[in-house]
Amino acid sequence: MNIFSVAELGEYLSATLAADAILNDIWVEGEVANWSRPASGHCYWTLRQGDAQIQAVCWRQIALRQPRLPSNGEQVLVHGRVDFWPGSGKLQLYVDLIRPAGIGLLHAQVEALKQRLESEGLFDAARKRTIPPFPRRIGIVTSPTGAALHDMLSVLRQRWPLCEVILAPAQVQGEGAPAELIEALYTLYALPLDLIIVARGGGSIEDLWAFNDEGVARAIYASPVPVITGVGHETDTTVVDYVADLRAPTPSMAAAYATPHRRELQQALQGLAQTLTAAMQRRLAHARGELEHAARHLQRLSPAAHLAHERAALHSQHARLMRATHATLQLARLRLETLRLRLEALNPQATLARGYAIVQRSDGRLALDPAELADGERLTITLRDGRLTARVTRDESRAAAP
Repeated sequence: MNIFSVAELGEYLSATLAADAILNDIWVEGEVANWSRPASGHCYWTLRQGDAQIQAVCWRQIALRQPRLPSNGEQVLVHGRVDFWPGSGKLQLYVDLIRPAGIGLLHAQVEALKQRLESEGLFDAARKRTIPPFPRRIGIVTSPTGAALHDMLSVLRQRWPLCEVILAPAQVQGEGAPAELIEALYTLYALPLDLIIVARGGGSIEDLWAFNDEGVARAIYASPVPVITGVGHETDTTVVDYVADLRAPTPSMAAAYATPHRRELQQALQGLAQTLTAAMQRRLAHARGELEHAARHLQRLSPAAHLAHERAALHSQHARLMRATHATLQLARLRLETLRLRLEALNPQATLARGYAIVQRSDGRLALDPAELADGERLTITLRDGRLTARVTRDESRAAAP
């Protein structure tokens, strides 16, 4: 027989309880009594049923993650572990999940797993990846005989027949389904894919239970490419939906979320083509205007254009000079004609032509006054058609006349 000290007994009890798998992962249902939450934020209460009871505690950080904390008299379903605290000598239930009684054990287990995975960051929105817009290779994890596969393949052929589909078959319900789902996922991880779809048709929570498996959730979290889940119907939500990069309400919608629609792309391309054509036309019109402006500017700077301009100016000046010269000549001709007429009027020949004569004395002077002429003086008489020589003979009778 061994004799234990109090401390040794406490350590033994604690070690014994820690080694018990059931007591370290246990669900307990009961009524809340003696509820208290001091300033520390920890929660203490008694969980009882009839005369049976156990002390329960929920630490502050865990209590903050609960959607709602109970009050005295409520029936609750809690999850946690049983341990012995030597300091107080109490056997206590250390709670990590509190839910109202009546929601069912499976639902409670799912909530507990969700809470734990969320606390580890598996649900963080910041880590979720964008689905590639034009996938070339899509991996699918589902049952090879289920309607979900047929529906997804039909949607993919209709929307995006360019992509290659690689099926990794797996059970989607039953005891061996989680292991097969994990194996199928890691088979796809070794292939060059753009994304993966994990899907199955609708069913009860028991039928969908493989997709609430922690191992499957962690396998999806480890995916090197984006993952879309389409598990069950629109109202069904499993743990893997929170881990996946995108959750679709059905397998068909998962295939739709994974691919663009070719008709929509055709319409978008037509719109882009029209926009591009209009933009190019505007650009060409603008470039044409700039080119014409540059051509005009270049033409102004061109030596040939400058020469042509100067040549045109020279021609204009030449024309003006010719007109001025012609006008000057006309004026000169007019003046010359006037002078000619004046000279002609003064020309002695003209006078002679009218029957007059020019009488010159021997020394060349004009004989203007008969009184100046001497009798017998030799004179030269110029007529229109020749000259005569004459001598002066005085008429005495006329000279004697009074």
